[in-house]
Amino acid sequence: MKKTSIFTLAFIMVLTLACKNTQKEPEQKTEETTTKKEEVTSNIKVIKFTLEPKSDSNVSGTVTFTEENGLVTMVAEMEGLTEGIHAIHIHEKADCSSPDGKSTGGHWNPTAQPHGQWGAEAGYHKGDIGNFTADASGKGSITFATDQWCIGCGDETKDILGKAVIVHAGTDDYVTQPTGDAGGRVSCTGIIQ
Repeated sequence: MKKTSIFTLAFIMVLTLACKNTQKEPEQKTEETTTKKEEVTSNIKVIKFTLEPKSDSNVSGTVTFTEENGLVTMVAEMEGLTEGIHAIHIHEKADCSSPDGKSTGGHWNPTAQPHGQWGAEAGYHKGDIGNFTADASGKGSITFATDQWCIGCGDETKDILGKAVIVHAGTDDYVTQPTGDAGGRVSCTGIIQ
């Protein structure tokens, strides 16, 4: 009888240890999965700014930049515009202090190219985003994505930090140098991290 009791006790101990080892394995896998998710999330950079009216306009809105896997996507949503086509550009200085927005300087052009439509063979500024349409209620939006920008990477030819986004009163004709004859600056935000 003693042998049977010892055998039963030994069997129960082995079974208990086996169950404990089985329960630990899923916990380790869960931790590994969580770590991988955090690594992926940490590679995404998002910055969001508010556009402020300039040149006695009522144009306001938001601009969001998201960088993921080497691609920067800009989403701008505006209101208070006149109905029609308007230009939007990145300008060289994150300084929206002047009433007319001219404190931002010219278009951001770190590669010294002529002004033009994005991707044009003859050249274009890194800040030449283009045009968008405002509806009858004065609302407009634009989404633009490129691998030629970065957020805080330190590359002077790609880094958008320290620049400004300007919304113009008119349309960029993609021809007139150096600005595309897009008219006054009706809204501004500085891209400062």
